[in-house]
Amino acid sequence: MTGFVRKVVTGAPWEEQFGYSRAVELPNGTVLVSGCTSVVDGTIAGGGPYEQTMNAFNVAFGALKQLGLGPEDVVRTRMYLTHARDVDEVGRAHKELFDAVRPAASMIIVSGFVDPGLVVEVEVEAYRGEGSA
Repeated sequence: MTGFVRKVVTGAPWEEQFGYSRAVELPNGTVLVSGCTSVVDGTIAGGGPYEQTMNAFNVAFGALKQLGLGPEDVVRTRMYLTHARDVDEVGRAHKELFDAVRPAASMIIVSGFVDPGLVVEVEVEAYRGEGSA
């Protein structure tokens, strides 16, 4: 595909199986991070919504780091949850991570994920502004 600056591939099994990159940086400095969950080394890390949210965002931050960006460069987040009862815990994790950044954010209730043990999945968009590496 032409026009893309860089792609991040982390080696997660679904990347190869389904043919996607963890993150893609566009020529305009926008970075799109694919849906991230709390799966670490093939196992769900953290059982509750707060812990899964923190782990999922850390997966996204790992992809951003490979492109020289960090949480402070995030301009949009999307949080997908399987239960409305988890809104407060997911929101608490988001606030802890992004309170100073205040990206645009969406929280969406979905029917489920590829593994029924997952309760949250996150997507991140970042922007490489002037002065970023």
